[in-house]
Amino acid sequence: MSDIIHLLPDNIANQIAAGEVIQRPASAVKELLENAVDAGASSVKLLVTDAGKALVQVIDDGKGMSETDARMAFERHATSKISNIEDLFRIKTMGFRGEALASIAAVAQVELKTRKAEDSLGSFIEIENSQVVKQEPCAFQTGTSISMKNLFFNVPARRNFLKSNAAEMRHIVEEFIRVAMAFPSVFFSLTSNGQEVFHLEAGSLKQRIVQILGSQYNAKLVSVNEETDYLNIYGFVGKPETARKTRGDQYFFVNNRFIKSAYLNHAVNSAFDEMIAKDSFPSYVLYIDLDPSVVDINVHPTKQEIKFEDEKIIYAFVQAAVKHALAQFSIAPSLDFTLNADIQSLDAVSKPFTTDKRDAASGSNLFKTFTQSNQAHFIEASDKSELKSWKSFYESTGMSSVDQVTSSDNQQQLHADQFSKKQLRVLPDTTLLQLHQTYIIASTNSGFILVHQQLAHERVLYERYSMAAHGQQMPTQQSLFPVELEMTGADAALLKDLLPDLLTIGYQVEIKSDQTFVIQGIPADILSGNEKHAIELLIEQFKHFSSDIKFSKREKLVRCMSRQQAIKAGQQLTQKEMLALIEDLFTCGSPNVTPTGSPTYLEFKEDYLDRMFGR
Repeated sequence: MSDIIHLLPDNIANQIAAGEVIQRPASAVKELLENAVDAGASSVKLLVTDAGKALVQVIDDGKGMSETDARMAFERHATSKISNIEDLFRIKTMGFRGEALASIAAVAQVELKTRKAEDSLGSFIEIENSQVVKQEPCAFQTGTSISMKNLFFNVPARRNFLKSNAAEMRHIVEEFIRVAMAFPSVFFSLTSNGQEVFHLEAGSLKQRIVQILGSQYNAKLVSVNEETDYLNIYGFVGKPETARKTRGDQYFFVNNRFIKSAYLNHAVNSAFDEMIAKDSFPSYVLYIDLDPSVVDINVHPTKQEIKFEDEKIIYAFVQAAVKHALAQFSIAPSLDFTLNADIQSLDAVSKPFTTDKRDAASGSNLFKTFTQSNQAHFIEASDKSELKSWKSFYESTGMSSVDQVTSSDNQQQLHADQFSKKQLRVLPDTTLLQLHQTYIIASTNSGFILVHQQLAHERVLYERYSMAAHGQQMPTQQSLFPVELEMTGADAALLKDLLPDLLTIGYQVEIKSDQTFVIQGIPADILSGNEKHAIELLIEQFKHFSSDIKFSKREKLVRCMSRQQAIKAGQQLTQKEMLALIEDLFTCGSPNVTPTGSPTYLEFKEDYLDRMFGR
């Protein structure tokens, strides 16, 4: 028999490997910016054209490379940072595996110019499809300029999977902000299609945060700074009045590397417990410095997910540091007319910390252990409930689980078929009863039904918005006093991408500047006065829904909108309102379930009731 196993050609192997590292233009932006920082640059300029699809260029004034190093940098697994396996656990730089430039060169046309300070001439290299097309000396300033042109030009199928320019630009802005936030002592700029989007002068950490997140944070940041023998935590958290309905302004860095960690996010949120509304999220930019040997950053190609040797200790430190910071600084009363009224009414916003509260926060066993020297591994483990329930923080944000969503289509069809057979109807002229301001009891031709008012209204709104999103555009009521809305960079890019879809469901939003919008109109069936909060919440829900690729962008928006605008449990309804809701529910195509598969009502049949009483 002939042998069938063979080695892949280098160009194919490189393209396959590139798929793990370079998924979109933003992936290349991240790698190139981190390389510039590793080169010791004090100035880093990012230029993109056509949302990075045509060009991503990074120019730095770092130490540059020799002619040989410039060529070797494009070989797979070529690195200056690892000589033996022990070095892998002492990594303090951003890049180290030698995959970034090789991956970029495999799927794009790359031009590199670089020069070391001691060299009279620099090096120019042009690479296409992993092959060196040209290499020659050139005149260049000290540092490096690398251009990535026509991403995925040789893999058309992958280029077709790229999103719209607005969506891809949003990802680029996110990556840019994360690197710029990690290194405030470095100048960063971002230019898109010839227009400068960010110009971030080198300065202090607080200055960089205000530059990126907005001047509204200038007087609303609380300093966090705790040093222990195990780790150091520093940075800033926003005062309670800066809490928003979106989770956008939350950044964690470990050894200057941006990370994603639901576990540590929960630690910060638990420190704000009872200080902000349950459906609001605090703002923070926090940095953790600790021995690289107790952190494994090599668990994911993007290096945004890491593992700690003992994550429970990190959780306890983060929670204690934030609590101590909030206790140390008196949270002064502050009125912000752009804030949601629910947040302003909280005691933590309208009243300063009392002495008792401050003593309770800084006098706890956790904080005492935290501040004692050489006590890092002796944190009391008696109360672990807050650690056990960290996942529930994210599960309770209102978004359904992936399993629920995946099975919802089949459930809806099944329920719809059953409903058509039952021919259930509410008796005319019946008096409806509202129970616990959440459930509605109504007599039917075969017993009675118990309707969940919020879930029922969600189904009604879903079908209404779904029709609007697919052709029958909802009417818009123009605002007498248009509301101005300011978003962070990444949220602003997302909102721009959603503007056409928002218009189909009745929201007329215009762009005023890169990060400022004006709400000119809202859906005709929505009460005015809460437009800003509604858009913020919609963006937040959409972000947490966007990881599910099962649905189109418009479908996700419709589901988010129906959930947001549904009447909530605990709201008292009149007879007329309850009757209108039930009538609307039973005109739906699938009245039994919400879009995510939850039941809207339960039916109690007369024969079942008789059996319960032994009749």
